[in-house]
Order: sequence, then structure tokens, then C-alpha cells
Amino acid sequence: MEYRPFGRTGIEVSAIGYGAWGIGQTQWIGADDDESLRALQHAIELGVNFIDTARAYGDGHSERLVGQVTGATSERVYVATKVPPMNLVWPAPAGVHVDEVYPGEHIRRSTEESLANLGLETIDLQQLHVWQDDWIGQGDWLDTVKELRDEGKIRFFGVSVNDHEPETAVRAVREDLVDSVQVIYNVFDQSPADELLPACAEHSVGVIVRVALDEGGLTGRIHAGSEFPDGDFRSHYFGGDRAREVEEHVRAIMEDLEIELDDMAAVALRFALSEPAVSTVIPGMRSVRNVDRNVGVADGHGLPADQVAALRAHRWERNFYE
Repeated sequence: MEYRPFGRTGIEVSAIGYGAWGIGQTQWIGADDDESLRALQHAIELGVNFIDTARAYGDGHSERLVGQVTGATSERVYVATKVPPMNLVWPAPAGVHVDEVYPGEHIRRSTEESLANLGLETIDLQQLHVWQDDWIGQGDWLDTVKELRDEGKIRFFGVSVNDHEPETAVRAVREDLVDSVQVIYNVFDQSPADELLPACAEHSVGVIVRVALDEGGLTGRIHAGSEFPDGDFRSHYFGGDRAREVEEHVRAIMEDLEIELDDMAAVALRFALSEPAVSTVIPGMRSVRNVDRNVGVADGHGLPADQVAALRAHRWERNFYE
């Protein structure tokens, strides 16, 4: 397992972390708690020391599972969670005052609930689950974050960047308001590399990459006939003609790099890990099999420079929400 500096925090995190959205049993449908617990434990046994969850994942269900496993291990595992927006709107729209989304009392109440769910006295990394740079200088959210740190309830603070809008967090990074950012970065959505990732490198801010596999699209397993369980968000994400388009884009990548279908997921993860600013990549791993597959790329070997250059050409600007 490769370990990387987590920005300026002084800690090192596993190159592959554990993304715990999928085990919350909402939006990602089909998780089995027993298998989720086995997957979490197996990941820790293989050296994963960073787990990212959120209070919104199953209304605390994911946090409780994470707490059950981390509370029973002697290994040092860093736990990150998130405060949901009070107005329950994802992503954060522009023009909304922070008091409608993150008043200080809401951040405190959510943090204390997460501490109870996780069975912890201190959250290693508390994050705001949505973000807009317009909120800098508004409200009392920052005062509350500082108070929670002073009280020992959180160690570090970060923001989870709006989906496909990395520009909305650049100012927070440049003004040294955050220890980390969590952002979508993958072969298709390379936009964080334009401005956000260079800013993070310059200011020693940790970078957590989510959706490195494009919600499964970059595994090569999504095709024109793909179907998802009722209530699963992927039925919208790959709705309309998107599944077919994803299949075509993945086929073009395979032909360009001369790789097989079974190589796609590893190549996609290694692409994200090849970015020097990235601290950890957090794929969802709801099964032991997926843990073995994903952790296998955390060996410190990124992609060859020629493959990274080739993948740059597969950047795909698309509308994700209509």
C-alpha cells in the first residue's frame, strides 16, 4: 500500500481510501450489511487507512457501519464525514445565503450526531457536503468550525466540491480556509486539473478524489442495455442515451490504449492516482471482491506518461443533469 501526505495536515493516507456512500443503502441500492462490514474490515487489513462517509448516507447508516468496524480494530484509521446541507439541496445553487445551508448551529448539531453514529470523540476530517465560494465572509459557519476544532471534536476541515463545478472551491483553497477538498476527477471529467488541483498543490491542501470510475461508467460494465434497481440514482445518471454514449467512449479508450475490458477499472483509478496533487482516491467498495480489485492499484505505480497523455484526449464535457 502506498501512503501519501494529506496536504499540510501532517498525516499520511492510503492512496486508495474507502468510499462509504454505497453501503448506506439509499441511492446506491443493493448493499448487504454483512458484506459491507466484511469489505470494510478487509480493506483495513489490506492497509486502507482512510474512510469517507457522510451523515446523509442512509441517514447515518453508513456512519454506524463505519463506526462498528473502526471501533473494533487496533489499526489507525482516519475517518472523514460530512455535514449535509440544512436545505437538503445537492449541489449547492449559486446565490443562496449560507445561513440557509450551513448556519453554525446546524454544523454543530450534525457533527455531534455524526460523533454518536461513529462512536468517536473526534472526527479526523469534517467536511461540508456542498460548497460555494460565495459563502466566504457570510454567516457564522467558519467560527463554528474553529470552535469545534478547539473543543477537540474535529481535527481537520474540508469541503466536498459541487459535482462537476471545481471552480466553486478555488477561492477557499487560495485563502487557506480548508485542509482538504473532495472533488470528482476522472478520465471524462478532467476539469479540476485546470485550476483547482494546481491551487491545492500550491497551498498544500489535501485532495480526495471521488467518482474516479464515473459511477461505474469507467469500469466498462455500463452499456446500452444496462438496467438499475428502482430508486437507484444511476438510472438517472445513465438515463436517456448516456449508457450507450459511455459504452462508446470506453470502447474508444480501450482501442486507443490497446487494453482489455478487464483492465478498464484499474486504468481509470491509476489515471486519478497519476495526478501529483491527489492524496487519496475513494472508490465505493461494497464487496470483498471489489476491495481486492481496487486496492490492487495502490502500489505506488501510476500510469506511464504516454498513457496519461493519451487519456487526456478522452476528456468528455457533457451535461450530467438533464
